[in-house]
Amino acid sequence: MVIILKSDNFEAEIEKSDKPVIIDAFAQWCGPCQMIAPVFEELSKELGGKYKFAKFNVDDERELAIKFGVSSIPTFVFIKEGKVVAKEMGYMSRDVLQAKIESVFE
Repeated sequence: MVIILKSDNFEAEIEKSDKPVIIDAFAQWCGPCQMIAPVFEELSKELGGKYKFAKFNVDDERELAIKFGVSSIPTFVFIKEGKVVAKEMGYMSRDVLQAKIESVFE
């Protein structure tokens, strides 16, 4: 399950998470974002036992976009123990995204 992030649930969902977190920063009008959305959802179902998956719309949550320095979308932010450990921009295939998640957190 992918959690929809808002400024008011960020601390509880991300900073206090007991699992590593992958955040997808996206926009509704972004073609590559729409292409990767079902892939992100699929990975969340498969890997949700080990990792937490979350996303936020950069147009609705400007504070979060600024907090993570999102300058291009989609941007994936990898967080472990409340700290950003990696950031990746642009569309990725399912296999590449899964490999990136595993390489960052393993």
